[in-house]
Amino acid sequence: QGPKDTVPSTIVKMKKNGAVSSSRRKCRKAHFSAPSSMRRKLMSAPLSKELRQKYSVRSIPVRKDDEVVVTRGPFKSAQSGKVISVYRKKWVLHMERVQREKANGATVSVGIHPSKVEVVRLKIDRDRKKILDRKNRTKLEEKAKGKHTEEDVAMQTGE
Repeated sequence: QGPKDTVPSTIVKMKKNGAVSSSRRKCRKAHFSAPSSMRRKLMSAPLSKELRQKYSVRSIPVRKDDEVVVTRGPFKSAQSGKVISVYRKKWVLHMERVQREKANGATVSVGIHPSKVEVVRLKIDRDRKKILDRKNRTKLEEKAKGKHTEEDVAMQTGE
């Protein structure tokens, strides 16, 4: 009469993908030991309302010459600044005019997490354009318009 007797006979499956862990410990390890190629995508920032309207894309990985506005924290302001560097190892962005003075008088740029900024101007090149086209929601919806779903086919054959 061990603890196995108390387990309900119906097994409820919560996860969709069995290969992905929902353990906090494993998820944190995967996140913080992620390679640079995965960090690029994890270091995405939301687009401003105008850009979201224009491209129908909600967020995009930040890159060097994008212009962003800090939306949270002590450096929050309405003034936009250019991204100087994306420091993937430290999970931060370095921006123009977001600096502090060290004890010896030298100025250093302060790192800001990409989730705390909003992209106001994108540096568009061929690859970036491809990404935006691929992620564009309205285009995806238009592509799906011509396709038949199983329900449509079932309704037509049922008549």
